[in-house]
Amino acid sequence: MAEKNVLVPLLNANEPEAKLIEIHVNDGQLVKQGDLLFSLETTKATAEIESPVSGFIYLMSVENNNYLVGDVLAVISEEKIIVRNKKFGTNLKDKKNDLRITEPARNLATRLGLDFKKLPKDRLITEDLIIELAGSNDVDLPESLIINSEKNLIVYGAGGHAKTIIDMVSEINQYEIIGLIDDHIPVGFKVMGIPVLGSFLVLNALREKGIVYAANGVGGISDFSSREKVFEILEKFNFTIPRLIHPRAYIEKSSTMGTCVQVFANAYIGSGAKLDSYCMINTGAVISHDCVIGSHTHIAPGALLAGQVEVGERTLVGMGVKTAIGIKIGNNVRVGNGAILNADVPSSSIIPSGKVWLGVEKQ
Repeated sequence: MAEKNVLVPLLNANEPEAKLIEIHVNDGQLVKQGDLLFSLETTKATAEIESPVSGFIYLMSVENNNYLVGDVLAVISEEKIIVRNKKFGTNLKDKKNDLRITEPARNLATRLGLDFKKLPKDRLITEDLIIELAGSNDVDLPESLIINSEKNLIVYGAGGHAKTIIDMVSEINQYEIIGLIDDHIPVGFKVMGIPVLGSFLVLNALREKGIVYAANGVGGISDFSSREKVFEILEKFNFTIPRLIHPRAYIEKSSTMGTCVQVFANAYIGSGAKLDSYCMINTGAVISHDCVIGSHTHIAPGALLAGQVEVGERTLVGMGVKTAIGIKIGNNVRVGNGAILNADVPSSSIIPSGKVWLGVEKQ
């Protein structure tokens, strides 16, 4: 994703506050996923915070201060920060009232026509903050919109994956889709008879009108960050994102699932399997007994995971992939269609389509 907030975690259920005792990186430094960033402590616990992603880190905190759970300690950006005043520069130590803004945030603010002079100058402006500021403005909804049920639902996205969500919601028959949200398609355009209501700018108005439920209709196969961003935006505006399980999927009772999971038609989830939040099990995929699927991971159509396979976060297991029993597939892995995995796959690996994977040392 373009930016990632590093938050204060809950170290002790009875203490909502932690002290930042040491910062291990410098402002603007390039960090890698897993690098040590911060040391925190409460009266009963200590913790070291590692970088969740790779990128440039910008500190929002200072040592020896106390912070509440959920406070932002830093922002990690794929792009170097841009400082905006009379002209663009890269010196973070410019005047105190200069605007600090990341490249993705600047691009989004420009596209939305926001006035840079009105953006806050006391913090780093990220894409998330632009979404929050823009989305909280009053925006008119289409006059034709009819909200008639507590089970009304919107779908964020209007492409191919959104079409499968529309059909699945119809089969589930628990929700009524009243419209689509898309940041690039004109208002009023219809997909399978469902109108586009607007971009994310209408979300606040929809929530105030009483719309509770929303579904992620962005597949994000080529760009996982786009799908993650949709979840973040929907949660920012306090929508409830229900699990969507196709009636023709078979789920063993001993399996468990996190929030916001999507399981499509003819998929099988085996005994003792665990699906973490936000993952997607696509059409005809088989998740055998005791498998673990990490958050934001996509198991593509027809993939066959043998028993006790563990798949990390933000990983794509392509169409028709087959695995040996008990192997571990790391985080941020891309496994091409039809590959055969006979050994563990390290994090951040790319396995070509059709590859017979025997392990790093045996290739």
